[in-house]
Amino acid sequence: MERITFKLRLKDGKRESYKRMHDEIWPEMLDVLEEARIQNYTIWNSGDDLFGYYEVPDSSYSNRVLSESSVISKWNQIMSDIYYPDIDPKTGTVREMQLMFEFNLKE
Repeated sequence: MERITFKLRLKDGKRESYKRMHDEIWPEMLDVLEEARIQNYTIWNSGDDLFGYYEVPDSSYSNRVLSESSVISKWNQIMSDIYYPDIDPKTGTVREMQLMFEFNLKE
């Protein structure tokens, strides 16, 4: 399973709009996430920063589904008024963060 992380920045005063969009997430958006095989998807907020995390069995497949989806395109268009997009031109999806350190407790 591949772990995907990303960071976005909210525009001033848009935290509640962002939260509302996710509280009322479109059923067709959930369908796309399922088609992309996204699992354990969480988004965290600190100040104006957003940190997202999800897991996928194959990021190439997931990125293709997301980048080709008209639902994602429509969502991104609406969300561009809420946060600053950071799209990676190579994948057509959010720019992924790079892992810098990992610790696993050995039992």
